[in-house]
Amino acid sequence: MAPSKTGSAGRPVPFGPFLLERRIAVGGSAEVFIARPREGNLPAPRLVVKKLLASGRDPERLNTLQQEAELHRAVRHPNVVEVFGAGVVGSEPYLAMEYVEGVDLYRLLRRAEAEQRHFPRETAIYVARRVALALSAVHTASGKDRTPLGIVHRDVTPSNVYLSVDGAVRLGDFGIARLTSREDESTRPGATLKGKFGYLSPEQVAGEAFDHRADLFALAVMLGEMLIGERVFPGSGQLAVLLAIRDGNVEPLVRYQAKLGPELYRVCLRGLARDPSARFQTGEEMAEALAPFEAADPEAVRTTLSRWVRWAADSEHLARRLEGQIRSSVERMRAARNVSDRARAPASAGSPVPAPVQTDVPHPMLARVRRADGETLEDVTFPRLMELIATGELQAGDEVELGGFGFRHIRDIDSLARHLLPSTTATTSRLFQPGVPDYQAPLSETPMLSVLAWLRQRFETGAVFVEALRSDSTRQRKEIYLRDGRLLHVASSEKAELLGEYLVRRGCITRSQLEVALTLLSHQGGRLGDTLVGMGVVEAMDVFRAIRDQGRDRVAALCAWKRGSVLFYRGTAPSHVEFPLDLDLASPMMAGVIVAARDDPCAALPDLSAKLECGERAGTTTERRERGTAPISLQLVPALAAQGISLGVAIERMTQDGPRNGGRAISRKEACAALVTAKILGWVEF
Repeated sequence: MAPSKTGSAGRPVPFGPFLLERRIAVGGSAEVFIARPREGNLPAPRLVVKKLLASGRDPERLNTLQQEAELHRAVRHPNVVEVFGAGVVGSEPYLAMEYVEGVDLYRLLRRAEAEQRHFPRETAIYVARRVALALSAVHTASGKDRTPLGIVHRDVTPSNVYLSVDGAVRLGDFGIARLTSREDESTRPGATLKGKFGYLSPEQVAGEAFDHRADLFALAVMLGEMLIGERVFPGSGQLAVLLAIRDGNVEPLVRYQAKLGPELYRVCLRGLARDPSARFQTGEEMAEALAPFEAADPEAVRTTLSRWVRWAADSEHLARRLEGQIRSSVERMRAARNVSDRARAPASAGSPVPAPVQTDVPHPMLARVRRADGETLEDVTFPRLMELIATGELQAGDEVELGGFGFRHIRDIDSLARHLLPSTTATTSRLFQPGVPDYQAPLSETPMLSVLAWLRQRFETGAVFVEALRSDSTRQRKEIYLRDGRLLHVASSEKAELLGEYLVRRGCITRSQLEVALTLLSHQGGRLGDTLVGMGVVEAMDVFRAIRDQGRDRVAALCAWKRGSVLFYRGTAPSHVEFPLDLDLASPMMAGVIVAARDDPCAALPDLSAKLECGERAGTTTERRERGTAPISLQLVPALAAQGISLGVAIERMTQDGPRNGGRAISRKEACAALVTAKILGWVEF
């Protein structure tokens, strides 16, 4: 049966027990209609019917729709959209739910932004408190047997907060919500993220496990947006916004600190804390924290919200305004065209010829390169130029002629300078040593894994230069930059370790897509990640995680180096880092164990009957700083050692108990790598 449609004359179309009046939304797998009962006024005079499209009727989509109905039925609260039921008409599954006449918060905020109207502070508090109370009901909902369901909404965003014309607030759309009480990968480390990226919590962005406090973080983001009238996390692109979230950069909110007042500002900061344990732990707690800022007369605020909703829903007013903007834009274009036509007209004798306008953004054309030693390279394509810079074959002092400019140093062209290796070392020359190193060791005597453990244990900040001689007598080197014992940046001279090549190997993009992106690179200021996202061939979160994993794998590869030198310079910082990794060194250490063992870390363990015991540094594992954000498999090891079990039993428990302990499924290979890494860190002995 083909999907039902409203008639061309706008007549209602029968659909099971409903009459579909008009379609109000359509997505990749579903369409949404305003409907009314065919008979009487039950379950409501008007309601919303969500139907799966034919393309969305696979088993997974059907399960999602059924679960959405199940979750809605489990949550009964005046600030949560009510679901009346689910069913199938013919071959078309549907969900019937409450109709909230009005607009969603996203539309209201965007229209306010467009017309430069500031959302009233008391109204923002009113909306946020009711969403907090709705989340409290969601998070504490129980099943029929009164067992807590552990619901995480995962999509608390302005487009899912519905505001009615009478000033009511409803939280809706449980389409991607999940039950943490079930065996489910969606809230575990590395899970595919749903929802809008601007409202993801830091732990979601970092690929760590998350719970209901991620929903409260998203609500705090919305509260901030309502209060200051702009986005809370700064950034010109999606990757920049994700970085701001991960790093807790709320600079726009800081600028409004004085206007918000110290108390409300502190409430906002607490809601946006990077550490989930430092946030509000429940929706009710957040609602209580906001209560002192709510107006004494809630009904007056509700009336104000009603006026705002009616204003935002006034499509005729918006259409008239847009029509005026378009007419003004057309008139400006005509005026500009007239000026351009006059400029192209033949100049009379003695008339000055306008000089061409130049910009600082290079165009995708052939370049000339002049090295510091005088060597010149002709007809260099922009992709090749980027490769030469990223691998260190070109340095800051080399010059480039590109896009109609004369020769300029690479360090003076922003879109090129950001790809320079961060130190002053040259790829083919001996490692430049800025004084006496604070630590040095030959890899033949001190494995790289031991070096990384030493750096992590001491929470070091500085630069690690690793260099080795290849069999063909050429040198290979990497530069690792640390901040408080965490991986900040890794610079490599290997072409195979460039981001584009890494994305191709991971299957995120194709070779042809990479070639197109490299050709268009100059239009994004030399940022490959932003270029690929702009092309629509990869999601921002995929690029974000690939950059992080690329840094991890660059360090892990060093653990297979048997010869070479390691030098550490405390306090040395890179000249420029486009994407700070902020990665726990334990992660590349575990990956390095696998690399060093040639993909079989279990071979690095003794007899599996050997006893797992606490190591000399086992006592430090109770400290939050020592545990850091190490992988969950590694964090399980100290507790297992305290039980006095064998290595074989420890591996069995890690692979079986990991999911039950709130982590993702742990493979045998990962469990073995975690045990070896824990021993190197001094957490255990065997």
